[in-house]
Amino acid sequence: MSYFEELHPEMDRYLEDTASAEPEILKRLRKETFQKTTQPHMISGYLQGRLLSLISKMISPKNILEIGTFTGYATLCLAEGLAKDGKITTLDVNEDLAYLPRKYFDESEYSTQIDFRIQDAKVFLKETNEIFDLVFIDADKENYVEYFKLIKPQLKSGSVVMFDNVLWYGKVLEENPKTKATQNIKELNDLVAQDEDFENLILPLRDGVNLMRKI
Repeated sequence: MSYFEELHPEMDRYLEDTASAEPEILKRLRKETFQKTTQPHMISGYLQGRLLSLISKMISPKNILEIGTFTGYATLCLAEGLAKDGKITTLDVNEDLAYLPRKYFDESEYSTQIDFRIQDAKVFLKETNEIFDLVFIDADKENYVEYFKLIKPQLKSGSVVMFDNVLWYGKVLEENPKTKATQNIKELNDLVAQDEDFENLILPLRDGVNLMRKI
């Protein structure tokens, strides 16, 4: 549950009721995520999923990178906007849970466009020479700043990057954060806001999405 949902759950339900419906495959994936995982709240979920889908469809990206697959819900939302010859590379380190996203990826209409890898994202970013049109980062909050620095050279003008959970249940308001994750998220938000190579806005949807565009 996000900070926003805790404050005003009725408004959150209203937002879901007035948003476009999620595809049937995502309904089933969301249900199975809650049935079979110990931290189902990590799923992107209905509202954020529709946001990811809309942004992807607006861009029609040929090359998407996702850091943090979990059960693959966000992956399939992002894939909805892929160009016909496009692909999405999605990275995670949880081998035990990999069976679940693979099941739904194989079933989806985007199965041939999804490159699912069990690989450390920092290693991948240091080795790749790919340029990405769209990037979604939702893993390992303590490394958000490093991810931002590593991904920047892999972007072109017009590339869009999204970092999830950047309000961190309201903990970003703490003057002296107690955890490394909170410190790193606050540092990321400040770093992006001051970087003249990007324009950005934090969307207060769910737990906050820092939406940025490379100039």
